[in-house]
Amino acid sequence: MSATAAVQRRADDEPVRGAATGTTILVVDDEASLRDMLRIVLQRDGYRVLTASNGREAIETLKTTTVDLVLSDIRMPDVGGVDVLRAAKEINRDVIVLMMTAYASTESAVEAMRLGAVDYFTKPFNMDELRLKVRQQVESGRLRQENVLLKRALKTSHEFANMIGRSDAMLSVFSMIQTIAGTNSTVLVTGESGTGKELVARAIHYHSLRRSQPFVALNCGAVPETLLESELFGHMRGAFTGADTMKKGLIEVADRGTIFLDEIGEMNAVMQVKLLRVLQERRYRRLGGTEEIQADIRIVAATNQDLPKLVAEGKFREDLYYRINVIPIPLPSLRQRRDDILPLAEHFLARHARELQKPVLAISREAAALLSAYDWPGNVRELQNVIERCVALERSPAILAETLPLQVRGAVTPTNSVSDTERLPVPGSAAMPEFGEGFDLEARGEEFYRHYMALALDRANGVQVRAAEMLGMSFRSFRYYAKKLKLR
Repeated sequence: MSATAAVQRRADDEPVRGAATGTTILVVDDEASLRDMLRIVLQRDGYRVLTASNGREAIETLKTTTVDLVLSDIRMPDVGGVDVLRAAKEINRDVIVLMMTAYASTESAVEAMRLGAVDYFTKPFNMDELRLKVRQQVESGRLRQENVLLKRALKTSHEFANMIGRSDAMLSVFSMIQTIAGTNSTVLVTGESGTGKELVARAIHYHSLRRSQPFVALNCGAVPETLLESELFGHMRGAFTGADTMKKGLIEVADRGTIFLDEIGEMNAVMQVKLLRVLQERRYRRLGGTEEIQADIRIVAATNQDLPKLVAEGKFREDLYYRINVIPIPLPSLRQRRDDILPLAEHFLARHARELQKPVLAISREAAALLSAYDWPGNVRELQNVIERCVALERSPAILAETLPLQVRGAVTPTNSVSDTERLPVPGSAAMPEFGEGFDLEARGEEFYRHYMALALDRANGVQVRAAEMLGMSFRSFRYYAKKLKLR
C-alpha cells in the first residue's frame, strides 16, 4: 500500500477534530507524494488546502490568495523555502509559517526561525504531531487577530472624534480640543490643506454644550463673492434679481450651534467688515432686510494662509484677525507627525476595503516603509486618496510596493512649493541612459510619456484636461497618448 493510500485510509477512519472552516493552508514541497498526503490529512481536519510544487509557484499563490498558514519544505530547486518565508512575511507579516527539512543539519531551519518561522519538522515526521502543531498555531493566530481587533476598538488614546493620531503633536491637539470645547470662545484652526481642519471643528462642536444643535460648514473660497453675503446672512424677497423668496442664511441655520468658516482668508473686505460686526455685536441683517437678528452661534474659522502676513499686506483686517484668533489651534502637517502615517493608512485601508469589498487586509513591509518616508504634500487627504487607489488596484491580500503611485515609490520627489496647478518637473540633472546595439528610442520615449502622464493623472484625480494643462500639452495630444499607452 502506498504512503498516500495509507494516510487516506487512516484519515477516513478518524473523526474530524477541530474543524477550521475558513482557514487556508499552503503546502509547498517538490515531492508530489508528500504534498498529496498533507493535502488529504489537512483537508480532513477541515482546512482549505492549496499546494505548490516549488517556491516560485508558492510566491505567486501568496501574492494572489489570502493564506493563513504556510507549510513549506526548506530545500527545493531554484527558489527555496527560506525565500518563500521571506516573501510570505513581506506580503503579510501575520502569516504563520512552519518549515520542513529532510536533512540532519538544522542550520537552515534555525535561520528560518530567525526570519519568522514559528517551528520546523525533520522528515520523516509524526503526522499526529504535525496536525496538533498546525491546530495550535491556527488557534493562536485567531486569538492574536481577535486581540488586535480588541486593541483597535479600545485605543482611545490614538483616536479622538474621528481623528487618528498617536504623535505628541496630535495628542496635544486632542488635549486642546477637550480643554476649550466647553467654552463659547472663537477658534482659529490653521494648517496646510488636507490636514483635517474641518475634523477639528467638528470635534470641538461635538464635545461642546452645543452638540445637540446644528453644525454648519461654509467654504468661503468656494462661494462667489457676489453670493457669499446671501449664503452667510440670507436675503429677503426682491433683494436682488432672482431673489423670488426669502432665504435663511447659514448663520441663522446654525442658530445655537456652531458655524465653521473654512478658508476665511479668501473673504473679501466688505464681508470681513460684516463678519466683524457679527463677532462684536452678535447681530446681523439679511441682505435687503432691516430687521436685526440675534446670532447665537459659535464660530470656528480655518485657513491654510498666513493671516499675519495678509494683515501686514492690507489684505485682511487686523481687528477681524484678533477677533477670530482668540484660541489658535495650529495643525501639524503629516510629514511633521510621521508616527501617524501608518495608523492612518491602516484606518483608510480597513474603510476602503470594506467599501470596495476587496480582501486587502494589510500593508506589506516595503510599502509601509515607502509610505512612512514620503513627505505627503497633500497631507492626510492625499494619503487617503493613495490608499483608496491602492485598494482598488491591488490583487494580492496586502498592498505591495509596486501598487503605490510613482511619487510615493520615490520616482519623483515632490516639493511643498509645487501646487496641483503647476507643471510637473522634468528630469534635467538625471544622467541619460547609454545607448548602443538594441537601443529602442521609441520605447524610451513611450516610457517617459507614460511616467509623467500617469503622475499628472494621479495629481489631477483622473481629470484629463487638468493633467494636460499640468504637462503643457494640448488636450487632443494628451488624449491620443493616453489611448495609445492605455492609461486610465
